[in-house]
Amino acid sequence: MKEKSNTLELNCPLPISNYPNITLAHGSGGKLMNELINKMFRETFNNEIINEEHDGALLSIPNGKVAFTTDSYTIKPLFFRGGDIGKLAVYGTVNDLSMCGAIPKYISLSLIIEEGFDTKILWEIIQSIKIATDKTGVKIVTGDTKVINRIKDGDELFINTTGIGIIENNLEIKPTSIKVGDNIILSGDIGRHGISVLSSRENLEFETKLESDLAPLNNIVNELLDSGIEIHCLRDLTRGGLASALVELSKKSDMQFEIQSNEIPVSTPVLSVCELLGFDPVHIANEGRFIIFLPQQQTKKSIQILRKFEQSKLACLIGEVIKSKKGKVILKNEYGSNRILDMFSGELLPRIC
Repeated sequence: MKEKSNTLELNCPLPISNYPNITLAHGSGGKLMNELINKMFRETFNNEIINEEHDGALLSIPNGKVAFTTDSYTIKPLFFRGGDIGKLAVYGTVNDLSMCGAIPKYISLSLIIEEGFDTKILWEIIQSIKIATDKTGVKIVTGDTKVINRIKDGDELFINTTGIGIIENNLEIKPTSIKVGDNIILSGDIGRHGISVLSSRENLEFETKLESDLAPLNNIVNELLDSGIEIHCLRDLTRGGLASALVELSKKSDMQFEIQSNEIPVSTPVLSVCELLGFDPVHIANEGRFIIFLPQQQTKKSIQILRKFEQSKLACLIGEVIKSKKGKVILKNEYGSNRILDMFSGELLPRIC
C-alpha cells in the first residue's frame, strides 16, 4: 500500500472480493459480518489491543491527565482534492486531542455503511485510514460497524472516531487560560478545505492547483510544547472557520480580541471563489489550521517553530487579546475601520466534515 500524489494506489488485494457491494448481512452479526471485521478491519489495524477481540479495549493509562474526544464525519464527496473521509476522521480526532495539549495514543473507529456501498471504495477508505494512523502514531483499538437499509444510491458512509491522548505537560491549555496581552498566531492560510470540497463536488477548475489543508497537527504541537512555549489556548479551525473559533473563544474566556484582517493569509483561488460566491474566507472550514494564544514575548520563537513545518510555513501573528469582560472579536482592516466579527447564520457549505 502506498500513497502517491494524494491518490491511493491499491497494492493490497481486496479481502472480501466475493461481495462487490455491502449487504445488510454484513451488519447482521453472522459470518459475513465476522468476515468483514476480521478481513477488512482487524487485519488492517493489527495490534495487540485490538487482537484481544474483547467487548472493549483494555488500556494502560499512566497517572496524570488524559484528553478524551469524539467526533463524527459525513462528507460529500467521500474523496476530495487533498484527502478523503478516512484521513479526515483520523486527523480530525488527532487534532482535537492535540488542541488539548495531549499526545494522541488511541482511537476507536465506528462506521455506518449504507446497503449497496461499493466494497472496493470501502477498502480504499480503510487503507487511507491505515496511512493516517501510521503517520500520526495512534492505534485503532476498538470499533463498530453497522449496515443500514439502502437510502437512495448505496453510497452513504458515516464515520465516528473517539480518541484518547496523554497530557505530559503542566500547562492548562484551555479557553479560560487566555489572558489580556496574549498574542494570537494563525498557523497558515485559511479556507482551503471548504473550497477544495466544494470544487470537488461541483467539478470547479482553477488555474492553480488547490487542495484541502487536511493534515495532522500533533507533531507541530508536540514541538511547540517540547520547546517550552507557554501556550494558553489552542483551537483548530474546522466548521465555521476562523471566525467561529475566535468568537467561541472570546465568549468563553470573556475577553476582547483585536484581529488585523490584512494579516490573515488567504490563497488566490480561495479568495477568487469566495468573491464569486459571496463568501467570507474567515467563515470557510479548515482541517489543518489552528490558532495559538500565548504571551507576547514568545511569539517570535513560536512562529519560527511553526514555519519549519510545510503545513504551517505561512504562520503569522494576526491579533491580540486587548480587554477582559468584553467577549467579542473586533476585525480591523487596513484602512482603519472596524467591524464586529460573528458566526454566520444557517448552512454555508453542507457536508464539509
